Amino acid sequence: MKIILASQSPRRRELLERMGLSGFEIRPARGEERMDAGLTPAELVEALSRQKAAEIAETAGAEDVIIAADTVVAIDGLVLGKPHDRAEAAEMLSRLSNRVHQVFSGLTVRQGQRSVTVHECTQVRFRKLSRREIEGYLDTGEPMDKAGAYGIQGYGAMLVESIAGDFYNVMGLPVCRLGQLLREFGVELLRPAGGQAR
Repeated sequence: MKIILASQSPRRRELLERMGLSGFEIRPARGEERMDAGLTPAELVEALSRQKAAEIAETAGAEDVIIAADTVVAIDGLVLGKPHDRAEAAEMLSRLSNRVHQVFSGLTVRQGQRSVTVHECTQVRFRKLSRREIEGYLDTGEPMDKAGAYGIQGYGAMLVESIAGDFYNVMGLPVCRLGQLLREFGVELLRPAGGQAR
């Protein structure tokens, strides 16, 4: 049995390593993400994570465990993905300034024909940002590959006033939920050394 991460995100890879997983394979899903505007943010990230897992399952072994995730930021019902350019990133940050928004991650764990999909939602409050601060943050280059145009694990931590929920979800992988799901698939990470799984 192999564990396959269907993502090239260095943050997701780092979080799997922090969970004690080693020797997992990174096999990013390459297919085009089909985003249905009629879905809620929770439904959208679940659908996208299922798509990624299904794509990787086509070439994976029947015993391989696939982990797929997708993350978006939402505010006022509007989904904010990764910005296409600096102007869009600036607009996103201005919209989030001095407001509470939600970070949704969809998570799918799949083995053969068995697949379980869940989502996690974390509430994040930004402090009030000046135009100068937004421009300074954009100059770091960090916003351009992040949903909602910020990364809480980097310079973006200085923008976040508070969070309610799973911190790691904001990084793109709800670690607590993933640990629970992996256990359902026979991958138990917290067990006594030399002990038997229960």
